[in-house]
Amino acid sequence: MTPTTPEQALAELCAGNNRFVTGAPRHPNQDAGHRAAVADGQHPFAVIVGCSDSRLAAEIIFDRGLGDLFVVRTAGHTVGPEVLGSVEYAVTILGTPLVVVLGHDSCGAVQAARESVRTGTSPAGHLGALVDAVAPSLLRAAREGVEDVNGIVDIHIAQTVEAMLARSAVLAERVAAGRCAVVGMSYRLSAGEVRTVAAVPARAPSATLPAPAAPGDQAPAAA
Repeated sequence: MTPTTPEQALAELCAGNNRFVTGAPRHPNQDAGHRAAVADGQHPFAVIVGCSDSRLAAEIIFDRGLGDLFVVRTAGHTVGPEVLGSVEYAVTILGTPLVVVLGHDSCGAVQAARESVRTGTSPAGHLGALVDAVAPSLLRAAREGVEDVNGIVDIHIAQTVEAMLARSAVLAERVAAGRCAVVGMSYRLSAGEVRTVAAVPARAPSATLPAPAAPGDQAPAAA
């Protein structure tokens, strides 16, 4: 059964990731029969706003299939009008109850932006827009005294969650009404597991959440 609430959707994602981590994936909804079943319409239970990193394939790491996830990817999960419009389409037209911002450790976009800021040089072409999008997270990390790249990544995930809600009245209204939730997650490339960094509202049952990070390794949750 397709999850219909934010809590159910989050639990389903966490269960799928656990199967992936433990080497017991079910590969649901990937057969020819399901392909035909969803040809006339889609009802994804989660929007994944993820980094474009080639190792961050949402359907694989969450062990899902066709029609399950509405995926939007940019380098460093940066959010522009097209991304927000895609999210709003999913939560309003498709009725998707959960939005996940999915980042990962050792993020190249974050590292490139940090190096650009450190050296005072702006990259050529449209890469400058990427640096500009990550810069607020770098400033926040500096204020909080966070220098480790993975700590900065966590802050950038939380910052993205907050930015989406601040810039999309449509999304914020659905969250306030309890029809949708926005969760920030960080993926560990070597271990394959995800953990929650930020959640709005933070009301999912604790049993559905990944194990907490070590002290000092997790950014504050979004308000």
